[in-house]
Amino acid sequence: MSVTDRLLTAMTARDAEAFAVCFARDYDSKQPAHPARAFRGREQVLQNWTAVFAGVPDFRAELIAHATTGDVEIGEWRWSGTHLDGAAFEMSGVTVLGVADDLVQWGRLYMEPVEAEGGAIDEMVRDTYRPPA
Repeated sequence: MSVTDRLLTAMTARDAEAFAVCFARDYDSKQPAHPARAFRGREQVLQNWTAVFAGVPDFRAELIAHATTGDVEIGEWRWSGTHLDGAAFEMSGVTVLGVADDLVQWGRLYMEPVEAEGGAIDEMVRDTYRPPA
């Protein structure tokens, strides 16, 4: 069973400890779109996912696609559920995980909240790339 499959099993069970033991003690986490969110260590993984499952008690994970190339596992995810206050929770994105000794050694997370409302593609292109008028 791949590490990504074990992560899915732990998420489905909402088991933060089973999730955290998939990571090396000195795990190195990066979120390239949010560099200030970088951290190190399995203990922080446990703390993060304990909070996830407490804040979204009906947390659901769907692994849309998964690929392994050498010692890297790539997963496309959809996470959903309901916050304690009743608000919907939904994130989608990709994780890129470096695996050695059957543990995640490093990760790059590209997970983002789903924006159901907002501008269409033309607005995003205009705002992001600012082409000449």
